[in-house]
Order: sequence, then structure tokens, then C-alpha cells
Amino acid sequence: MEKVTMADVAKAAGVSKSTVSQYLNNRFEYMGEKTKQKIEEAIEALGYQPNYIARSLKQKRTSMVGIIVANIMHYFSTEVSRAIEDYCNHHDLHAIVCNADDDPEKEKKYIDMLRAKQVDGLIIFPTGQNNQLYENMIRQGYPVVFVDRKVQNLSVFSIVTDNRESTNRAIQQFVAKGHRRIAFAVQPLKVSTRTERFEGYQQAMKDAGLEINPDYVIESDIPGMKSKLEELFSLEERPTAIFAGNDRVFLEVVRCLRDKGLKIGQDIELVVFDNIPFAQVVETPVTFIIQPASEMGTKAAELLFEQINKVDREPEEFVFPSKLV
Repeated sequence: MEKVTMADVAKAAGVSKSTVSQYLNNRFEYMGEKTKQKIEEAIEALGYQPNYIARSLKQKRTSMVGIIVANIMHYFSTEVSRAIEDYCNHHDLHAIVCNADDDPEKEKKYIDMLRAKQVDGLIIFPTGQNNQLYENMIRQGYPVVFVDRKVQNLSVFSIVTDNRESTNRAIQQFVAKGHRRIAFAVQPLKVSTRTERFEGYQQAMKDAGLEINPDYVIESDIPGMKSKLEELFSLEERPTAIFAGNDRVFLEVVRCLRDKGLKIGQDIELVVFDNIPFAQVVETPVTFIIQPASEMGTKAAELLFEQINKVDREPEEFVFPSKLV
């Protein structure tokens, strides 16, 4: 079959080629409804597919952006990505989502691949271990926004939550209820979100005049988390409260408590820092620290869109407060 061209659409609709071009670029200011309908019917009848590559070369934009998620398994990341995609859809941008699996090599591969595809900008949940690559993008003026995690000494737009402060409040809540043996479980302290939450725990314990028992601090990747939690809950003086650093840690904690026959709210109290989709229907008394994921995703998309459109603005960090539920 011969390729259908814009000229074919114009001929079938009885309009000029420039009018079809205006229609395809959503420029309807001087276009009547009948004209739009005729073009739409011609496109459908002919099966016309616009040449986006040619258009991007002409406009020097691809109308595509990349989202590189640190780990798509986190529900918070999914919520943020959904909000970004919604914003992009509303502004005629196409979002490509990539999952880095907290692997700096995989993150680098995706950054290189997306830039090779000439996406107009990137929103990254950074691993924090590709500083030279981050610096190069910023120095080149390439549109980029960081979400969820900070990277030190970089002048870049960042969207984060108040990890340290929210964790501190949660531990204070434990203390106010009379808990003294408070545990903290987290994945390896390699990224800002985890280190800040641990700092919030340390500060709250210090302010309460409580010593931190090293046996009560569990730092492990997810595959090794189960065995370390089993050791924790097998202690003669086991903790009466535990803070789960994110949703994946929370699931490991809940599984371990179930296996040990321990009941949340009776044998131990639990706080988890993350967005859990079923939080509102859980009957067991669990405190969740909820991040405003949708608002954070929308703001990240807005900031990237501004950079793509050359809005002059100094990079800054936007901190969205979380809330205890």
C-alpha cells in the first residue's frame, strides 16, 4: 500500500495542506467545526498516520519525556508516575516510563537511551550514584527534575517530602504512648530518603533520652530482610514498636509478625513510611505516613514542562509535607 500523505488528507477534506497541518498541531483558533470534522473524517477514512519524526525534526522537539523510576515496585512511585503521565497527556506529551531497579548501571543505560531518542526532558528518581552523568545534563541545560531523592551539591529542581520531620513525629508518637524499645527497619542506607528517615528516628530517640539498641536497627536489602527480622523478634527483650522504612519493608515485617504469631496493636505497634493502596481498609491499628504523591508528580511535570519551554527560573527544592494517618 502507498503511504497516505498530508496532501491526500487535504484533497479528501477539500482544504489546504496548511489547514491539515494546523489541525494536527491542535491550532484550532481560526478553524470552524465543519472544517475540523471534514479533516477528522478524511484522516479516519484514509488511515492517515502523522510522521512524528519529521515533525520533531522541524520543531526540534519530540514531545516525549522520560520517567526513570528507581523501583516501580513501590506504590508511591506508581502514584507519582501516574500523575506525571496525566499531566503529560493533558499537554500533548508522551511519557516513557523506565524502571532502574535501584541499579546505577541500569539507570545510566536508560538515561543514555532516552537522550539518544531525543526525549525533551527527564524526570528521575535518582539512585544517587551517577553524579557525573547528572552534572553533565545540568551543565548542558538539559531539562531534568529529580523526584523523591536528593543528590548533594547539584543545582537541580527536586521534589521531595519531609522524611526526617515526619519520621521524628512518628517516633515521638511511639514515645508518648510509653514505648521505650523501638525498632527501625530499612533497606540499605544508600539514598537520601532512607538516611533522612533514619536521622529522624535517631533524633527522636535522643530527644526522648532513649538509647538506641543496635539490635533494634535492621538494615538490609529485601531478600535478606526476613532473616534479620526473625532474629529481631526472637530476642528475649523484643521491641514493642517498630518503624518500617517503606512499603516493601512493611510487607516483610507483617509476614514475619504473622509467622511469629505476634499481633499488631497487641504485641507490637507499627508505623510505616509509605503510601499503601489498602491503608484505609486495614482493620489492624497501623499508622501510615502518607506522601502527597499526586501533587508531587504534578509539580515535577510542571517544572519539566517549564524547562522544555525555556521558562527562566532558578533550580530549587520543593518539600511536600507528609501526614500521619
